[in-house]
Amino acid sequence: MYRFPLFIAFLLLLFTSCKQDVDYTESDPIYFNSNGSEQNYTGKTNDSIFQARIELKLLKRDQSEPLGLQVNAFGAFNVYWDGVLIGSNGQMAKSGRTEVSGTETSYYQVPGQLAKVGKHIVTISGTQMSLKQEHRGIDVKLEGYLRLLRAPLIIMSFMNLMAGAFLIASIYYFFMYINSSRREITVLLFGIICLLFFSLLIIEYLKFYVNIPYPKFYVRMEIIGWLTFAISLLVPSYFMLQFGFEKKRLFILLLFAALIAIYSSNYHHYDITAMRFSYAMWLASMIIAINAVFKKIKGGLIVVTGLLFSAIVNYYLVYDFGLFITFTIIVLSMLYLHTIRAKAIEEAHNASLLLSSRLQLELIKKNIQPHFLRNTLTSLIDWIEESPQQGVVFIRALADEFDIMNAIAEDTLIPVRQEIELCQKHLQVMSFRKEISYDWKENNIDENETIPPAIIHTIIENGITHSLPPNEGCISFNLSFSKGTNYKQYTLLTLAKSRKTKKDSSNGTGFKYIKARLNESYGSNWYFDSFAVEEGWQTIIKIFDKK
Repeated sequence: MYRFPLFIAFLLLLFTSCKQDVDYTESDPIYFNSNGSEQNYTGKTNDSIFQARIELKLLKRDQSEPLGLQVNAFGAFNVYWDGVLIGSNGQMAKSGRTEVSGTETSYYQVPGQLAKVGKHIVTISGTQMSLKQEHRGIDVKLEGYLRLLRAPLIIMSFMNLMAGAFLIASIYYFFMYINSSRREITVLLFGIICLLFFSLLIIEYLKFYVNIPYPKFYVRMEIIGWLTFAISLLVPSYFMLQFGFEKKRLFILLLFAALIAIYSSNYHHYDITAMRFSYAMWLASMIIAINAVFKKIKGGLIVVTGLLFSAIVNYYLVYDFGLFITFTIIVLSMLYLHTIRAKAIEEAHNASLLLSSRLQLELIKKNIQPHFLRNTLTSLIDWIEESPQQGVVFIRALADEFDIMNAIAEDTLIPVRQEIELCQKHLQVMSFRKEISYDWKENNIDENETIPPAIIHTIIENGITHSLPPNEGCISFNLSFSKGTNYKQYTLLTLAKSRKTKKDSSNGTGFKYIKARLNESYGSNWYFDSFAVEEGWQTIIKIFDKK
């Protein structure tokens, strides 16, 4: 919980350390072509040779550190301080030699004897053979030379820590998605967002690792733009899924259209484009979060608070830092939402374990309840007295039923054949008890299918209890199985005349047990109904494929 305050303290220290130790003023650059005539920008002449002069007035500086000069420009050029060559960036094009492109940003140390307080002239002479149409100007900056060199290292160390955290998070959530039985889309989406944010950090500060020739300067900017585009689209999508936002497709379509419009209207204005992408993402996320607050969805207020805080941070900080800190705060809000979701899943899992234990007890109680045992043992005594041979068959059938019940008591799903054997043994026992003939038929049963234990057994118990004994013949149970494109269905038809009962059997203990078992194994992906038909009573259990 102390990491975030330390993070803010580190930023304050970073920005304090970035305070300039050199005070100076500068004039606008004056550009000249190869003929010595003034021009408005570099690269205008056909031979692409240019010269720029910038007047500086050094007011004060730290004498303990060498003076440094930072130049931001396209081309290959030499840099002169008061006419003295202090460094080169690339190699200028000459007759018989092509240009070796320099980088967009370069650093130079000004000799101590030339770095006195007063007026100075920086002259940059070079060629710009590529990207002539860009008409990019030249900027210079004075700072302590060591500070100029250290600043990228300080920034990189911080950004590398942040990037590493998001890389590890993305890998973790990808593994979680791959190895999870549920495979929630929000987990995958969060992993992708973390990976994109890692990529954005790396590409943004790649210039400090790799010397990028100025003709390739905009390639990196384009990649940054499209990464920001993707993040700006996916972050609101994540919030929509987490908060159950209505009309998701329409909202995403409008957001996508807005991002495309921003890209088109600000084409080649890379910083402005990325900034407005982030504004669109923030606004879309805020709309979704406020909607969640009004609907009293857990986590909505935290996200709104995080978004407001990110807006404040972005307002007061420089864009390069503010953007990444804003993204970090938003991702932390997303992570908090995910922990809420994970907690809910854990609670549901614990509840399912309790339900499973309760259902195991219910299954055992079904066959050891005193009423069942007393009536069964009474019938057993009568059969042993009247027909010992049949009494032995009765005992074996009862023992087999208890054996199967004991074997399946702790299982969530059992082979359908084992369930059918349980039903057949129970019918055999009940035929001795009630001295009624029961017949079992089955059709198209798939031996490879599984089913929650004792649910068909429970339907048969209800059929026996609520069916009138026939004058002649027997009560018949016919189980059939069918399979569709996205479901499988069991249909049990009880061929008998039903008793008239005042109670609604749909809310009885047996049906509650069946629904609880189906919910335990299939969630909400099932359908159960039991109703009267002309031949007797029909029960349908339909199990849908998981979405």
